[in-house]
Formats: sequence, C-alpha cells, structure tokens
Amino acid sequence: MSTPKALLFSSIVLLVTSPGCTGSGVALRPDGSPGPQECPEESKKAIRYMGLRVGDSALVDLDANQTESRRVTLYDGPIESVTREEFGPLRATSRLYGQVWTSGPQVVIRYYEAQSPNGEKVPICAVARLGYDQMRKLPESKPGTAILDGSVAAAFIVDAFR
Repeated sequence: MSTPKALLFSSIVLLVTSPGCTGSGVALRPDGSPGPQECPEESKKAIRYMGLRVGDSALVDLDANQTESRRVTLYDGPIESVTREEFGPLRATSRLYGQVWTSGPQVVIRYYEAQSPNGEKVPICAVARLGYDQMRKLPESKPGTAILDGSVAAAFIVDAFR
C-alpha cells in the first residue's frame, strides 16, 4: 500500500473503532433469505473516508478456503472472502468478512468488515453479486448449503441491505 493510502487507511481505523454489525439478528423473509437491514453509520463513515461510493465493486474469491475452484460450496453462517483487486485503499488479498444465507433460491452474502493485508480492520457494507442468475444455488445443494458454479463474484458497496 502506498504511503498516502496507508495513512488514509490508518486514519479510518482510528476514526471508526466500531466493528459494525455482524449479521446476527437479521429478520428473515418467508423463503429464509435475509430481509432489509440498515448499514450502520460507522460503516457509512468508513466507506466515505476510504473514498468508496455506493456501487463501487471489486472481484472477490467468495470463500478464502476454496479459491480457484470450478464449483464452490457455501454454508450458512460466517464467510471470509478475498479481494482479487484493489478496492479503494484495500489492496488485492484484503479480506472481507460477512454472513451467508442459503435458504432462499439464491445465495445472499453480506459483508460487514474488511481487513487489509497489514491486519487493520474497518466496518463496511457490501454484498456479493453476479449477473445472469449465477448466485442461484444448484439443485444438488443440500439444506444449509449452496453449491455455485464458480468461486468468484463481485463485492459491491451498498448503503443499506435490501
């Protein structure tokens, strides 16, 4: 990370000390997918300080333990994804931490925290997205899991989860 970016990221960490929300306690829709959820002010502030805007995105390996897989199996619960490219001041190989829901027809992944390769954490609000129904789980997925074709998606900054 270049010196100005490192200083900016360090400033963000000092200004925003709350870890954000964790995804627990989210109201579920009838199909089991998560309902709307506000993005905490601490996360919105961190996103602004990082120079990111709603809609900014970066490619991520969905599961840090299944990179480069042709198919990936995701489980309900916490997830650790890895950025493949820069995401504002976050370098490639930064971590995104969030929550996975597999109960609905499509997998839902919400990210609540980012960690740079140097270990600094900052709250964020982002979602994993792919077009053309590629976040739709395959029919052979068992309850509590989702099998997807491919292990890469894009993480998009949001100002609320819908």
